[in-house]
Amino acid sequence: MVSVLEMPEPNVTLFKPGPRPASRPGNIEITQLDFAYGSHQVLHDVTLSIPPRAVTAFIGPSGCGKTTLLRCLNRMNDLIDGASITRGSIQIEGVDINEAGVDVVDLRRRVGMVFQKSNPFPKSIYDNVAYGLRIAGITRRTLIDEAVEKSLRSAALWDEVKDRLQVSGYGLSGGQQQRLCIARALAVEPEIVLMDEPCSALDPIATAKVEELIRQLKAQYTIVIVTHNMQQAGRCSDRTAFFYLGRLIEVDDTAKIFSNPAQRQTEEYITGRFG
Repeated sequence: MVSVLEMPEPNVTLFKPGPRPASRPGNIEITQLDFAYGSHQVLHDVTLSIPPRAVTAFIGPSGCGKTTLLRCLNRMNDLIDGASITRGSIQIEGVDINEAGVDVVDLRRRVGMVFQKSNPFPKSIYDNVAYGLRIAGITRRTLIDEAVEKSLRSAALWDEVKDRLQVSGYGLSGGQQQRLCIARALAVEPEIVLMDEPCSALDPIATAKVEELIRQLKAQYTIVIVTHNMQQAGRCSDRTAFFYLGRLIEVDDTAKIFSNPAQRQTEEYITGRFG
């Protein structure tokens, strides 16, 4: 099968002009990052390395800045008036994503996002997955068909929907809708997938399916997940970063964070003493 992103695409460019630096695909480096909504600073001096081809979980109480940081990784916060990085940098594969001249549309193709509430478009299952490809200028039907099937298989949804691809995405269950949104994100072949509490609105059975999917996808993608569910972080992630009041308190292998955290605040949070 020919990758759809190997075909000529007139509207798609690298998010930075020129050759990509020699770096591991999906590697993220956050350095001394401060972020504010107007005069209200919500992230303070965050320095964090996110390894490729692994699942990194952001945990912490509500309002600690974890979702804000997640949205910084594909510049979704650009859509909020007055929101800005006031110091520091975020580099993906050695490129500062906030530099002038960065193609934000292409950045968001390479750094896909799945939101807390499933948000299928008011279109068929097929058209939901194909949407990003068409926006990218891909029109050949055979390429789109292949990408739709590949993405739905990657999202563990193909066998459930292959005979009703023209049915509205709204006709799926909540868990299926969330996996459809994951398939839509995967269709344009990102390197990084961001997930903001992807299971918070799902029942336990649907949650288990999405968690299993996350574990499978890390072989191909860098995944960053925000979750309030400590058990979910323990089941899904390779590394866990704990945030409190906009500061990164501790980051380590998930097994160590949950069994022998280095910081007292981390231990108190994961044992339920606050949060």
